[in-house]
Amino acid sequence: MAKKQIAGQIIETEAYCGFRDKASHAIHGLTPRTKLMFGLSGYAYVYLIYGMYYCFNIVTEKKNYPAAVLIRGVIPCLTKNKTSQAIIGPGRTCRYFKIDRKINGLDLTGRQIWLEDRGIKINKKDILAKPRVGVDYAGSWKNKPYRFIFKK
Repeated sequence: MAKKQIAGQIIETEAYCGFRDKASHAIHGLTPRTKLMFGLSGYAYVYLIYGMYYCFNIVTEKKNYPAAVLIRGVIPCLTKNKTSQAIIGPGRTCRYFKIDRKINGLDLTGRQIWLEDRGIKINKKDILAKPRVGVDYAGSWKNKPYRFIFKK
């Protein structure tokens, strides 16, 4: 029996990068939780926030340099309804894709989750760079324009 496909175009992300980024989990160094961020790029890093919402990140840098991109929002694809509403927020995004900790550490170059470049050309002027959300504890790092939003 074929499994149902769930698809969406990523329209909002947040970047977390390096050893000094005070908003990143990696600020405390290599721990059992952050081990994936220090690993190879192309792997899923999934964690729970507020005891109820999952956050899906993609590890993005070379081994031993902790960096990941949080997927914050998507526009659903493959739906019969052509006017699909954007799904904004990492928890909502994970619910839409049915993502939980079971995929933490999953190789995203495999077949379970498919990420692809569909050849859509996006002009830089159509991307907003804003401060990240929910990282008030990060000092000046909370104001870094590391949240990227596609102005649809």
